[in-house]
Amino acid sequence: MAKKSMVEREKKRQKLVAQYATKRAALKAVATDSTASMEDRFKANLKLAELPRNSSAVRLHNRCELTGRPKAYYRKLKLSRIMLRELSSFGQIPGMVKSSW
Repeated sequence: MAKKSMVEREKKRQKLVAQYATKRAALKAVATDSTASMEDRFKANLKLAELPRNSSAVRLHNRCELTGRPKAYYRKLKLSRIMLRELSSFGQIPGMVKSSW
């Protein structure tokens, strides 16, 4: 089980990313627009730099929904490999069976 503080920090980041997503997208559009004046692009870059660092989507890290484990994460199921194996062995995940060959 991951530390509760790390899981809560990740939730806080997700909330910030959602909160600033539209503002960040608008500023990025202006900053990368080649038809805009150099002055406007520079101002947009400065405003982007003033936004909180944790509002950037790059700073998010995928974590297991059940345990909060940051490594060995399956995106499709939002679970770590350990929980995936445990749940599938109990028959909790539909269509998943133990392989044998």
